[in-house]
Amino acid sequence: MPLLEKGEPVRILAIHGVGHCDANQEWIPRWRAAVSDGLAAWNPHAAPTFEFIEYDQFFDAAPLDSAVVQESLLRLAASGLFFGIIDRLRNRSGLMSTLESVRWTVGMVAQWVALEDLREQLRKHLAEHIRKFAPDVVLAHSLGSLIAYDTFRRDETANPGGALIQGATLVTFGSQIGNPAVRATFGGRVEELRTDRFWWNLYNEEDEVFTCPIGLPSRDKFRSVDTFFDLPGIADHDGATYLGHEETGNTVWQDLASTVARGKLPAPSAEAAAAGALPPQAPAALAMAHIRTIRKVERTAPQTRALLVGIADYPDAASRLEGPVNDVFCVSAALQELGFPVDGIRVVLNERATTGGIRERLKWLVADARAGDQLFFFYAGHGAQIAGYGRDSEVDHLDECLVPYDFDWSKGAAITDDEFAGLYSQLPYDCQFTAVLDCCHAGGMTRAGGAVPRGLAPPDDIRHRMLRWDKKTQMWLPRERLHPANKVGAGALKSQQDRESWLGENASTRRLGRGASLWLPTDRAYRKALRANGHRGPYTPVMIEACREGELAYEYRHGVISYGAFTHALCGVLHEASLRPRRERRLDFEQLVAKTGERIASVVAEPQHPQLNCPHAWRHKPIPGL
Repeated sequence: MPLLEKGEPVRILAIHGVGHCDANQEWIPRWRAAVSDGLAAWNPHAAPTFEFIEYDQFFDAAPLDSAVVQESLLRLAASGLFFGIIDRLRNRSGLMSTLESVRWTVGMVAQWVALEDLREQLRKHLAEHIRKFAPDVVLAHSLGSLIAYDTFRRDETANPGGALIQGATLVTFGSQIGNPAVRATFGGRVEELRTDRFWWNLYNEEDEVFTCPIGLPSRDKFRSVDTFFDLPGIADHDGATYLGHEETGNTVWQDLASTVARGKLPAPSAEAAAAGALPPQAPAALAMAHIRTIRKVERTAPQTRALLVGIADYPDAASRLEGPVNDVFCVSAALQELGFPVDGIRVVLNERATTGGIRERLKWLVADARAGDQLFFFYAGHGAQIAGYGRDSEVDHLDECLVPYDFDWSKGAAITDDEFAGLYSQLPYDCQFTAVLDCCHAGGMTRAGGAVPRGLAPPDDIRHRMLRWDKKTQMWLPRERLHPANKVGAGALKSQQDRESWLGENASTRRLGRGASLWLPTDRAYRKALRANGHRGPYTPVMIEACREGELAYEYRHGVISYGAFTHALCGVLHEASLRPRRERRLDFEQLVAKTGERIASVVAEPQHPQLNCPHAWRHKPIPGL
């Protein structure tokens, strides 16, 4: 691979994230210095030339205080893997004063998400610069990364033969592309670019400007680089710090310093991208020789992974259950009978199943998923519903959630649909992800003389947020604000059955495994986004739930051993099927749920009907292993 010769410049187009209100006003010379120093560390002949794009004028002319922008701001704050932001935005002086205080950060992102005309203007603006400057490298920070990806992905879909990003390297940093509320703009899914040379993403987990990791279904020409830093203040969003980071030097600048001009830039091998290569002081020639000697090794065999969570011994004695740990061992045995390797099954129980513990293991479950993989998630414990906020900081929906060991009725200590969707929605379409939940969300405590339900009733102060006083009937009733008219996605579901299955009977519940945060308001808008971005929308898992909405999931005592009635019945059906002659073993998902329901009815007096929620194409597919 030839090195840059003296006088052969690298053409770099820089797209700033938040315009002229960056934390450091000297951002242009700081970016120049970070890039130049990074390239020079690997090749003293590197001579970058820069062009910086300005686009603040488009945001100045766009409305900030419209209802749709306010709604986008709250959706951003409530989505993704970051929590507590919404509480900082909701202050005594109201939402609008807060909007003004964050005008050049979250406000601009909310404008971009909400305003289609604004996005169209920005795409045209960037395309014009690309055609004139013909960059080798595009640096896109924060909001700039949204503009860049939106422009390049739409251009590739519309013009596959003459794409704007053809042969160039994209570097994104401090990006919100992976945030579920932003992803809805792309039709709920982010895909790898097809015609670029390579895409590097610099990620800092301390960055609080709605930044999220980017997980792509295919990663042949993509790598995310951890560039951790913690600056004074709360943002940790500084572009020059990203570009000057040691890990950026060991990956991005090493790669680019060793290449020739546009059109001759070979993409780094998967191993070179993953390796981080050699220390910064190593000569570029030595580094690239090292990379060329790495033999390409790809994972060819599909992987089979399972994560099993069981929580019985909750800190509050009144909330404790008897069966979840037994359920986990029962499910593990059933999976192994179906062919799951024991080394592919992870278990987390009781006090170890904290919010952080479950999140960490969920990330392991879906990490590096490829086509053909079998992924399985099981949860036994309590479920609950917590209030979700919309415009004007009013409760306008409910969030179903799983209840970790350290649950405290805040969103930060719950596993909600927003977070769950953020993990599974980017899976490859040919991967199978099955989630089985033995819990309920209707709430309730032990009924005298009856079975124990697996749902938490909210404390009175939490419950009060979901109620209103009706003067006429002199009763506490559900809030009238909870109605379909202002719910994202309700208009995209045509049948009453689908609306109830995906959004609950009130059409205002974000049910687990449905990915409501990735939807657009109407079916027409959603399909338009899919066409523009050239994909089929977010991945949807196979969800098997212990009961219907409004029902309770009960525990069952099998002799002297307690189980979830649903789990015990499910594992019994699977075990019986595995004992049949091979030609008689076939069992599809719909049959599994129906047979499980029959077994539950024989041991539980209360109504409990297990539910299957999945794409129609999966309903009659056979259970893996049978």
